[in-house]
Amino acid sequence: MVPVWRWLSVHHRDDSPVLITEARPSYDDEQAARRRKYLIMMSSRIPCLVGGVLIYQFWQLWWLALLIIAISVPLPWMAVLVANDRPARKKEDAHRFRRSPRSLETGGNRVVESS
Repeated sequence: MVPVWRWLSVHHRDDSPVLITEARPSYDDEQAARRRKYLIMMSSRIPCLVGGVLIYQFWQLWWLALLIIAISVPLPWMAVLVANDRPARKKEDAHRFRRSPRSLETGGNRVVESS
């Protein structure tokens, strides 16, 4: 008869891979993510400028147009800062190997000495 705990550990095991390293993502992956952020920020600048002009032309809301244009002014500077900055190391809750208490004997070992 198989003990219940052994049956549960065999049949309800997490099959996701075990993380055995603290390595960061590859440089290419980090650079691709930074490039994507840069493109998003820079591509939002032109619509902000156009939107500010259109708001002023159609509704004469100069304060709203000025606010939108003022937001678009520092976007290139912020995009460059974000693109050149490497991300902080993340604290990940990864699937790590954890030894079960039953995997090794915990009792004292008997030493037999010869005479």
